[in-house]
Amino acid sequence: MTTQKENDEAGQSVCIYSRNSVQVRRLRSLQTRSGRDATGLYLIEGVRHLAEAMKHCVRIETLVVAPKLLENPLGKKLVRQLRIAGTPCYSLTPEIYHSLSQAEEPQGVAAVVRQRWEKLEHIRPSHKLCWTAVEAVQSAGNLGTMIRTSEAVGGAGVLLIGNATDPYNPATVRASMGAIFAQRFVRAEVEAFLAWKQRHQVTLVGTSPSATLDYHAVTYPKCSMLLMGSEKKGLSDVLQQACDLLVKIPMVGQVDSLNLGVATSVMLYELFNQRRASRANPR
Repeated sequence: MTTQKENDEAGQSVCIYSRNSVQVRRLRSLQTRSGRDATGLYLIEGVRHLAEAMKHCVRIETLVVAPKLLENPLGKKLVRQLRIAGTPCYSLTPEIYHSLSQAEEPQGVAAVVRQRWEKLEHIRPSHKLCWTAVEAVQSAGNLGTMIRTSEAVGGAGVLLIGNATDPYNPATVRASMGAIFAQRFVRAEVEAFLAWKQRHQVTLVGTSPSATLDYHAVTYPKCSMLLMGSEKKGLSDVLQQACDLLVKIPMVGQVDSLNLGVATSVMLYELFNQRRASRANPR
């Protein structure tokens, strides 16, 4: 538990005893898309996410702690470090913390973090594996899985087409398992995205059940970008037509489609394995 001495040293703690306080209302607003968009902030929860944020030097705007719930030794250590560094802190009762938490087993620590966005015009195809572009993903969990897999294979980042998908949704953040702090994010409208693709001569790789090419039978150019559509409708006609390569993932069972997060993982690992093979056997 945080001691009174530590509270005095930091001088930044605000003890909150009401669910209707201004601070709690602000925290609760970050669980909504409108609140996140208005402030440019989002909420992370749990010891693992706090540790990953600090590992990647992400600035913690405000620390949120329920001292009576925080039992994890690493969590206590991280909180102590942030408090001593002068990070503003809200100290909540267990009841108020539970009213805010979306975790199955709340650990008593959360933090307010600023969203990180980059501009499309500043993005260049890099030596990393590839960017993953996504159009109108409906499931926050699927998007979190895609972000996590992109980080696992060394992907450069995630480009969100349109305004339909929010990577800072609490469910997306949880599903990313901390990868959200390591990946880069860009948002662009279709026209700007296609102009960027043309300008940098990026090979756009899309998926479709109606495609004739098997995803495993294609050799993907080094400067490729994976493009995935929504769960229900897949890629829009405009983006399908913009693809340089349109491939399918074959299925022999009774299902007619894969979960979007799974399909993205299959494709990213194919690109990853081809890149590994080319490095191991350079021509």
